[in-house]
Amino acid sequence: MAFKLYNAPQSTCSQRVRFTLNAKKLPFSEVKLDLLAGDQLKRDYLALNPNGVVPTLDHDGAIVFDSSVIMEYLDEIAPEPTDFTPHDPVKRARMRALLHFIDEMPAAAVRVPTFNLAFQPRFAAMSEEDFVAFAESKPLRREFMLAMGRKGFPQKDMDDALARLRRTYERMDAEIEKSGGPWLLGDLSLADIAVMPALVRMADLGREGDWQDLLRVKRWFENIRAHPAFAPTYYPGSLLTERFPHLRKAG
Repeated sequence: MAFKLYNAPQSTCSQRVRFTLNAKKLPFSEVKLDLLAGDQLKRDYLALNPNGVVPTLDHDGAIVFDSSVIMEYLDEIAPEPTDFTPHDPVKRARMRALLHFIDEMPAAAVRVPTFNLAFQPRFAAMSEEDFVAFAESKPLRREFMLAMGRKGFPQKDMDDALARLRRTYERMDAEIEKSGGPWLLGDLSLADIAVMPALVRMADLGREGDWQDLLRVKRWFENIRAHPAFAPTYYPGSLLTERFPHLRKAG
């Protein structure tokens, strides 16, 4: 099996898939896209993924996109040596419900502080005409970009995003308590891998303290960072603070 992953180092959705591939010990090649340069909007890439986002997986010529879909696909076609989908139907249903929750809550909420803190200075330097053209070119993120504008999201939106992330940490804490841990469903599952990049992103932005009072989540975060798949997933250049020096200065 030959896997080629079109992705971006700092993309949280790309990081989910890289972790899954690494944890399953599936060799893969990478095509690294620069999202701020608009690589994901070029004709050749849109022919693979009409949504104009990353990641996209090429598996022996079969094209699969959407990070959650790719993760489930990999678990189906390569259950050995490690399977991240519970065999018990009830647990499997709980995992899928968590995947929907994660995509709806933290995966969406984390974009607001990401764009405001990391990307907004670049957009502020653009003319209004250039910014609108850039936003209009994005099939899935057009409305999100236009809502942000060159000046960034207002404080209310930032507060709302942080509140949604806090509810995520509390949900994680409750799930770990229910399952007995150390992972959300007891054993490591796709739900853990899916939520991981949101917490890594917030820690990178200096917000790791937001879950320090939730000891089960704190241990979960320590465990996921200690997993053998973590280091190769977060290779140099995968964190926003590595690409945007102003974030390091702010910290």
